[in-house]
Amino acid sequence: MRIPLCVAALVVASSTTSAFATKITIVTPYLAQPGTQYYVEAFQEVAKQNGWTVNVVDTKGDIAGVVSRIEDAANQKVDGIVLNADPAQVTAGLETAKQAGVPVFGMDAGMSPLLVTNVTSNGYEMAAVTSSYVVNRIHGKGGVVMFVFDAFPPVEVRGVIADAIFKNTPDIKIIDRITPDVQDGGIADSRAKMEAILAAHPQKGSIAAVWAAWDQPALGALQAIEAAGRTNEGIVITGMDANPQARAAIAKGGDFEASMAQDFKGIGRTVADTVKRYLAGEKIKQSVIYVPTTLITEENVNQ
Repeated sequence: MRIPLCVAALVVASSTTSAFATKITIVTPYLAQPGTQYYVEAFQEVAKQNGWTVNVVDTKGDIAGVVSRIEDAANQKVDGIVLNADPAQVTAGLETAKQAGVPVFGMDAGMSPLLVTNVTSNGYEMAAVTSSYVVNRIHGKGGVVMFVFDAFPPVEVRGVIADAIFKNTPDIKIIDRITPDVQDGGIADSRAKMEAILAAHPQKGSIAAVWAAWDQPALGALQAIEAAGRTNEGIVITGMDANPQARAAIAKGGDFEASMAQDFKGIGRTVADTVKRYLAGEKIKQSVIYVPTTLITEENVNQ
């Protein structure tokens, strides 16, 4: 059966377009985190509008796996790689991408000369706002439990700033600086660790606040405090990200008082826009591109 020339031309054009479609690989070990899910989804929405093909790779907490998957993508000569992990921990993979001529963009990652740029929230500012909130609420005095995660630069800097602010307040004592297991998202392990701290400090008033570098530990701490029947002590809890669970807890007007709302979708969209600009030949001058954040409390949680 003969195919009309016009139809044949359309088939060839279609296959050519498909063959040359922009291919992007997103690599992350943190897809279990709600924030990561939001900005990956936002990136995919923009990618779809641009006709890109996007492959999302989740190594489920395996950093070594991130290296190998970056190398896989580089060897496949994709048009770009989007990284959501500490670039310092995956240098070998980034070097492979560089040698292959494949640009890598950070999506809430960290600074590295091997990245075109990193799009993220200003962790310094977020930590300063929430730790200052804690200092003000407890009147600059009392024991504070910190939940941190120094293995991931965007979260590490939050802990550094909070440390500095708490240490600059003489009557605040850091009871513990906890790094929870995040493979399940972080809530369960944070609850278990907070339960142990509550048991070790049974006196009312012995714990004034819980400062968490993201919402899951704050939610876990809240669960532990509720289960221990210590919600009447006024333990001030703050988190970051303002995810739906955190917003719901803040709206109740209980111990979980504040969180920083990151514009996760804005991060995803900005990364996609940056990829598009770069692939179009624009030079990206900023090593870090910050997306604005907002303090969420009971007063504005429903806005």
